[in-house]
Amino acid sequence: MLAPILLILSITSYTFCIDLIYHVEEEQNSGTYVGNIVADSKIFDSLPSTDHSLIWFSLIKQRLTDDTQLFNVSKTGKLYTTQLLDAESLCSYGKQCFKVVKVAVRQAKMFMKILKLKIVIEDINDHSPEFSDKQINLQFSEGDWKGMKKSIPNAIDNDITVRNSEITYELQENQNKPFALSVSKSLDGNSELGIYLKEKLDREKQEMYVIKIIAKDEGTPSKQGILLVHISVTDVNDNAPVFSQVVYNISIQNDESLLSPIAVLSASDLDSNENGKVSYYFSSKTSESAKRHFMLNEETGEIFLKETFASLEKQVNELFVRASDKGTPPLSSAALVLINVINQQNNYPTINVNFLTPLSESSAAISEDTEVGSFIAYVMLIDNDAGSNGEVSCELQHNKFQLLMLGSKEYKIILKNPVDRETKDHYTITIECQDNGTPPLEIVRKYSIEVMDVNDVQPKFTKNVFKFLIYENEKPYFPVGFINATDSDLGLGGQLTFSLLANNKYRLPFQITSYGFVSTNQSVDHELQNVYNFQVKVKDNGIPKLESIGEVIVEVIDQNDNAPYFTFPSVNPFNLDVHYHPQSKSDITTLRASDRDSHVNAFLRYEILGGNEKQLFTVNPYTGVLSFSRTVYQNDAGSYDIKVAVKDSGTPVLSATTRLSLTLTVSNTTSVLFTGSHSKSGSMLDINIVIIIVVIAVVVSISIVVFITICIVRHNNQRNLTNSPSLNASIQPWREMRHLISQTNNLVIITKNPDDIKHKNMQLVDLESQLVPEAEFNKQWKSSNLSRNLPSASQMNVQKVAGNSASSDIDRDILASDYKFDCGPVVMESVHGWNGLDTGQYEEISDNGYHKIITKTALW
Repeated sequence: MLAPILLILSITSYTFCIDLIYHVEEEQNSGTYVGNIVADSKIFDSLPSTDHSLIWFSLIKQRLTDDTQLFNVSKTGKLYTTQLLDAESLCSYGKQCFKVVKVAVRQAKMFMKILKLKIVIEDINDHSPEFSDKQINLQFSEGDWKGMKKSIPNAIDNDITVRNSEITYELQENQNKPFALSVSKSLDGNSELGIYLKEKLDREKQEMYVIKIIAKDEGTPSKQGILLVHISVTDVNDNAPVFSQVVYNISIQNDESLLSPIAVLSASDLDSNENGKVSYYFSSKTSESAKRHFMLNEETGEIFLKETFASLEKQVNELFVRASDKGTPPLSSAALVLINVINQQNNYPTINVNFLTPLSESSAAISEDTEVGSFIAYVMLIDNDAGSNGEVSCELQHNKFQLLMLGSKEYKIILKNPVDRETKDHYTITIECQDNGTPPLEIVRKYSIEVMDVNDVQPKFTKNVFKFLIYENEKPYFPVGFINATDSDLGLGGQLTFSLLANNKYRLPFQITSYGFVSTNQSVDHELQNVYNFQVKVKDNGIPKLESIGEVIVEVIDQNDNAPYFTFPSVNPFNLDVHYHPQSKSDITTLRASDRDSHVNAFLRYEILGGNEKQLFTVNPYTGVLSFSRTVYQNDAGSYDIKVAVKDSGTPVLSATTRLSLTLTVSNTTSVLFTGSHSKSGSMLDINIVIIIVVIAVVVSISIVVFITICIVRHNNQRNLTNSPSLNASIQPWREMRHLISQTNNLVIITKNPDDIKHKNMQLVDLESQLVPEAEFNKQWKSSNLSRNLPSASQMNVQKVAGNSASSDIDRDILASDYKFDCGPVVMESVHGWNGLDTGQYEEISDNGYHKIITKTALW
């Protein structure tokens, strides 16, 4: 009987033109990988490798069916599930469980083809066989003969595949029980079970038995259910109802009346009383869809149409009906009802449009740079009417868009002519479809297409080069400045992001935010690098992204963070032997120092801190030349521990010190400076000469001071618009004692070898008439500054000096003017004030043998 039924089922099935078939097990988590459409469809075989990256896929969603809700396709052609798949709820028993989805294949913006995928949902053994009751009661009469059989309910396995739902039964073996299990197949594939006697019962020996029926399915792993049967020895219901026919074939109209039965089933039972009363119900194999459309009267067996069929629903429905008596236990049998729904109506076609870039169900967007011939939308028509009523044709009249047929009831919309957003930013298209019925039915749908702007403007920096200044030694995250750029695009195309480009020469100590704010990410050191040149990239967020490169220069401003250090002498203390004779020059040696800072912070000044109690030595504050400050006498011979310092001009001032251990020897020809204890052998005439010389010197000195004072007053009158402080620099007298002046240009011989000095002239020369008392001499020496002629300009070391900004007005005026002191030979050896300009000062020698200050000013 089963073969005719399968033949009927095969006739009602329909075939698909399937491109690919995939298999996936049910109960897998959402997002389970199903297959690779690219690899399986071999679509790349016919394309050059350069076009592979342009191919992308999308799932065509159909509003009239929810099959596409179960799966998802990535742009790269990977197929995944979107939810937990349950074969039992999706498919019917005994049939292959599968879903068909359509996938659009596109090359860039061009449509290529539609792939139809058949996805087979593999049933797994996730249901155990279950009996309707955990235990039942049976009655056998003690008068029943051997072989008497009593029916028992079978177990049901809800799995949809035959293997997983196929149930085998066994009776738990017990040699003391006179019962056996019989199993046979019914029309709907279920087993019909029975307990039969292996031998005659004797109620006096035993009136109650308990046996166990085990139901196992054929799945892997196998699952089972257990039924306990309580058997009492008495008479029972032993006949099952029998249908008048096994298969009922019924044809109805899709608008059949809901009030009249479409079929009446009939089953008979040979038993009497309650055992012979029959009731009808749908078997568990009947689908939920069939139960939704049909209703079965349990008492009469009448089948009614519960709700009408839409023209899109399937045409053949299968109803598995069981007839059961009311005996204990109840016995039942099954029948199959095939209902063919005939659609005689002419229904309107349905248009289903899937845009490539939808905005809503009735609108889409395209880019203004879309090429002619590009794929815009996939159009699918649905008309399940029979014959010519289901034949549909469509058309689209538009100068920008065109409708092309892909196959039966399938079209695509392409771009016919270029679009320009600046000319027109949206279009309305109308699709008209009409079937071939009588009268023909027509459906019209309008859709809106918006033209989107493209990112075609490159970001532009507001400057060709961004220049910033920062101080060295600042903490990380110190602000540097903003980088600005503009982009006239709208939306994401006008949103800019900034980033630094890697520098292969050095690691940049800077960082930049996405909005262009530059700051340090570590402290910078002017001495390591004083200028940083690097590039900044700005890009917009449009598609495609456009970018520009800008130049940035950051100059590191020096701070006074390095103390000066002596390069000569390089050891501390430094031993120095000096031999002096009258022909020696006054210069002894040159101190040299360096400073890693730059500009004003590296402008150095030298000075003597100690060991010069006799005021015998002086150091040029700019050149570092150590020299004798006056004439050397034999009394000056000896050892000196001179402490010298070098200071920079930064803020705060930093300095370094060193010591010179100087041993001075004086030649015999050097005159002796007496100390006030003299021989009494002189005459009063010598004393008078000395007194006269001293008086003349005092008068001359006073005259020079008065003359210089007049010159200063005249100079201040010329600068009557400025308020300058008093000049604190010492003004040296024009001449000292004549015998000191005569020794100014003598040579100085420096040596560390004491053997070179053959004689030490320690004799005192009796020149009492030419001497000045020691006390008077010291008084004169301390109260005046020595003014002397210097070597010619060719013998001088020219030292460029710079000062800080904390200067006095008087110093600025002295340095910046060309004023020459023609009032007398005045020497300016120390100038302390500097203005905010970077000033280069050079010390030169004038023709008359005196100092001249030349100032060169430049803006740093």
